[in-house]
Amino acid sequence: MKINTDGVLLGALAAADDPMSILDIGSGTGVIALMLAQRFATAQIDAVEIDESAAKTAESNFKNSPFADRLRIYASGFKFFFEEHPGRKYDLIVSNPPFYINSLLSPGAKKNQAKHAGEGFFEELIQTVSKQLNGNGVCWLVLPQDTADIVKALATKYGLYLQKDIKIRSFENDEPHREIVVLGFQEISTEIATLTIYNDVNVYSEEYKLILQPYFLAF
Repeated sequence: MKINTDGVLLGALAAADDPMSILDIGSGTGVIALMLAQRFATAQIDAVEIDESAAKTAESNFKNSPFADRLRIYASGFKFFFEEHPGRKYDLIVSNPPFYINSLLSPGAKKNQAKHAGEGFFEELIQTVSKQLNGNGVCWLVLPQDTADIVKALATKYGLYLQKDIKIRSFENDEPHREIVVLGFQEISTEIATLTIYNDVNVYSEEYKLILQPYFLAF
């Protein structure tokens, strides 16, 4: 599971009001959780990852980081995690989830698991978030646009409101290809923003570089 643009943007942008407890759902090798540990110096961070080999890599990454005492990895799906820990609630929940719904599956089983979701996956995810999020907490998700539309409708069903919507595009004149949606229980005016990744081919925008400068030595 390689580091990808979706994940690092989520890790760099996700925020809450002084979060003390954070959950990363579908953590992969732990990049987002590590970025959040760097940003929020007092937060305890749980990460769940259903792929056992990825979870082992995340565990190694956590142990070898300066934030080892604040990071915990669980090799399980989020439903099983909360069956074992039903009382846990979080100030900030983040996820870069599987995002292809009802599409042709890729040849590799691991890729299928990492990138494809069944019809009920997102309903289970949003329902779980609505139960495990603290009253003033927020959930940040990075999604393709069509999936984002589904998630926004599900959020309303489970008492969550769209607080922020960041549309991500490759170039200034492109249509957005991803959205970061921020959900919470507080009904506030939705903040709409746009983020452009490139100024030109292989030339990152100043906005993108500024966001990721604390994490990428190249910036």
